[in-house]
Formats: sequence, structure tokens, C-alpha cells
Amino acid sequence: MRNMYNVLIIDDHPIIADAYKSAFDFIGAENKDVNFNITIVHNSDDAIQKISEASKTKGIDIVFLDISLPPSTDGKILSGEDIGIKIRELLPECKIIVATTFNDNYRIQVVLKNVNPDGFLIKNDINKDELVTSIKTVMGNSPYYSKSVLELFRRQTSIDYRLDKIDRQLLHEMSIGTKMKELPNIIPMSMAGIEKRKKQLKSIFDVQENDDRALILKAKEKGFI
Repeated sequence: MRNMYNVLIIDDHPIIADAYKSAFDFIGAENKDVNFNITIVHNSDDAIQKISEASKTKGIDIVFLDISLPPSTDGKILSGEDIGIKIRELLPECKIIVATTFNDNYRIQVVLKNVNPDGFLIKNDINKDELVTSIKTVMGNSPYYSKSVLELFRRQTSIDYRLDKIDRQLLHEMSIGTKMKELPNIIPMSMAGIEKRKKQLKSIFDVQENDDRALILKAKEKGFI
């Protein structure tokens, strides 16, 4: 009898998502004892729907997760990082393999802390062999990190770039041009609290300029927007 694994692939680029599916298909063809039931979604709204449905049946075993997803239509999910956090909350036994174009040490450290993925791939490292190896390793209950992630570990800094949901929501709203006076209606904080957060973010990102644009550009550079 073949072991069935339910897989959810979350990536907004269909060609990349198909490459992930091909890796699972290859493993299934190679190993007669393994079979994969694969679902692909291309946006945050569909991803959250599938995760919420699966939480009632524990129906997802492995997720391939892109971090740089556009926000959900309701603005509650800002990126794949938030989806990863939701998976950990609703499906704690699910294996998560993160794949991202971000290769900044600070951003990777934040994802590792907030999502704690079982596998972490930088997309520039990815080829068929890398994908197959990462899936097999994670299925064997061992963590897998691509070569760029391992190299970043060796060069990691002592600076803690752990931002919470409010920090990331503030950066997101600033990046899309939301006026400061409107933020207390969106973020559950007073104007004074929001200004304090913004000041802290400038300190974290070592932004000396008073101009908010410099903060937004630095946050984008580090992959937080």
C-alpha cells in the first residue's frame, strides 16, 4: 500500500510551482511506496482558505511556501511569512519548506524565528536535484538548508532583526502610501505608539534620515516589504 502525502504548493509564479510539483512527481515515480496528492495555489487568499479547510482534518502534510507573496485582499496576510505562522498555528505537524528569492541574512533570520521551517531554499540555488533532495530530507524528519542559507548562517550578525506583525504592517502601510493620520484606524495603536514604532524601526535599520522614504527603501532592501 502506498503512503499518501497531501502537499500544498504556494507560489505566485505558475512555472516555479510546476517545477516543485515535478519534483514531487519524480519522487513518486521513483518510490512505489510513496504517492502525493498535490494542490497548487498562487495567492495568499487561496492559501489561507486551503489551510483553514485542512486544519479541520489535518489534511496537509507538506507545504512548499514562497515568502514573497503579495498581501491578501483583506490586508491581514502581508506575505508568505504570515502564512507560515498560520500553518504553524493550525497545522503544527505539517512540514514547511520555504523557498524565497531573498538572500539577506537579516530577513532569513526573521523567517527562521517566526516560521521555523523544516526546509529553507534560496530560489537561485534551486534545480531539480536540489528540490528532490530537500523534499526527501524533510520527509525523513531532518532539516534541509540550501547552500546560500548555510553560507548566510556562517556570516550571521548579532543584530536582532525580529520584527513583529505590527512592525511589518506599519512598513507595509507606509510603502503603499497610507497617510500617518489614517494608521490608528488600521493598526491597533495610538498615534504616539505608531510614531514610537517608526522611530524604533529607523534605529533597527540604521536609518539616520528623517525622511520615511529612506526607511521604506531599507526595509525593501532587506526583504521586509
